[in-house]
Amino acid sequence: MYKSQILNPKSLIQNPQSKISIRYLPIISETESKIEMEKIGVDPVGISLMSNKLLHLNLKIENLTPPQANILKQEFLSVGGEAAVPRGVITCDIDNADAILSGTEKQFRHVIEKLNIQPFGLEEIGNRIKNVIDNIHKKEFMLKCKNKDIVFGRKTLVMGVLNITPDSFSDGGLYIKKEDAVKRAMEMIDDGADIIDIGGESSRPGSKPVSLKDELDRVVPVIKEIARNIDVPISIDTTKAEVARHAIENGADIVNDISAFRFDKDMTAVCAKHDMPVILMHMRGTPQTMQDNLRYDDLMSEIFCYLLERIAFAKDAGIKPEKIMIDPGIGFGKSAEDNLKIINRLEEFKGFGLPIVIGTSKKSFIGKTLNLDVDDRLEGTAATVAVSILKGANIIRVHDVKEMKRVVDMADAIRNSSEFRI
Repeated sequence: MYKSQILNPKSLIQNPQSKISIRYLPIISETESKIEMEKIGVDPVGISLMSNKLLHLNLKIENLTPPQANILKQEFLSVGGEAAVPRGVITCDIDNADAILSGTEKQFRHVIEKLNIQPFGLEEIGNRIKNVIDNIHKKEFMLKCKNKDIVFGRKTLVMGVLNITPDSFSDGGLYIKKEDAVKRAMEMIDDGADIIDIGGESSRPGSKPVSLKDELDRVVPVIKEIARNIDVPISIDTTKAEVARHAIENGADIVNDISAFRFDKDMTAVCAKHDMPVILMHMRGTPQTMQDNLRYDDLMSEIFCYLLERIAFAKDAGIKPEKIMIDPGIGFGKSAEDNLKIINRLEEFKGFGLPIVIGTSKKSFIGKTLNLDVDDRLEGTAATVAVSILKGANIIRVHDVKEMKRVVDMADAIRNSSEFRI
């Protein structure tokens, strides 16, 4: 060993600077802020005054007018925050602009107050900023189903996938017979599934739609039998209003529509009439066409704006806001790199203040990343599930319930520990 590598204990006394350590301290909540200040002995009055000054937020606001962007920038600078806007905002050479606002939560709150007296619709923008900040800190959601209330936030829920189809990419053909499907549902419940998601039409890339009769024949008998014997909520995975109606009448508790109400004009009426919880997912085109064009100018912005529009559509159709869940649509019209990016930035969707559903189980982006066939993607799925939970997912949609339930429980234990931050 070189002499220079040997630590001389006396040097710690002779050079007190060597005792000093400097480390990054990410703080993401006011509670964490208070805990960290208590650790170093800050006076309680100081803790009260400074707790929200240690929080730092970055918000991107899109499609502002130049006057709106100009005023927002000036107001943020006036309270000590930062605001990034395009060059053309000052000269009004552009029709609309995006802005990135950066500051402490306290600075944001001050600006929101100041926007209340500003023109150009800035009062409403201030209210929306406040809603996003409140949503980011939202810890629990209550979803009222027909027969059971679901609480999100205390733990991540496992949605077990049951495809009653001949052509689904993972379990196609395995559960066509009613008795096999019912048996599999019971197995998943024993393994820890919180919700059973039943579908009778494959949505894998390139898949063709099935007739209404075929889909009804596949799913309704299974839903009826399962609902008769269990109290775990059942989700119907369909884009057809008539399938949803029959499923609801026979025991389904949730409607999972991958088209977000785009494919059947009657779907919202059925869901609103029965006061159903719904899952709205992002997808370009249809399963047949969704992989034809994978180019996005801004992936996260497009998904966010799409979901924003579909949520507004659902609300206008009579679906209660507290009944809506969102799904960014992993594998639906995205490249492998896109899917990885969505998982990595999943917490951005927390701004909606709605439960986040994510389905990564055995999908092709895992196969492409690890060069593995569909039957050999368990560990890859486990990694995506764990990271998704730490990034804010509330429901994990999976095929291998027993194994993924263990991953969920471990990830929840980390996330719920008193020292967790991400």
